[in-house]
Amino acid sequence: MDGRGTKNNVFIIGATNRPDIIDSTILRPGRLDQLIYIPLPDNGSRRAIIKASLSKSFVVKDDDINYLTNATNGFTGADLTTICQRAVALAIKESNKEKRQQIHLTTTNSDETDPVPI
Repeated sequence: MDGRGTKNNVFIIGATNRPDIIDSTILRPGRLDQLIYIPLPDNGSRRAIIKASLSKSFVVKDDDINYLTNATNGFTGADLTTICQRAVALAIKESNKEKRQQIHLTTTNSDETDPVPI
């Protein structure tokens, strides 16, 4: 931050999950003057993040959202978003797998019941 000259209306913002390991020279007065602690999301915030992340998924029930909300204490917003994205991707993959199996069963059964053999 030294050697930058003086410019008005310039803000430097830093973020970390580990404030305990920040070099003390960065925290000296005149460098980063204001530290703002943003806590992990509480129960209501986790529910809102999960609900927003799954808003385009049509198969999610309130029970699923409640379960995820209660099971994710201590998770960050990014963690919750990633979990939801992976869950949706897995659900789509499983759904496609089931559809392929149904198509296979349908074609197999229709071959067996076909009165006119090929």
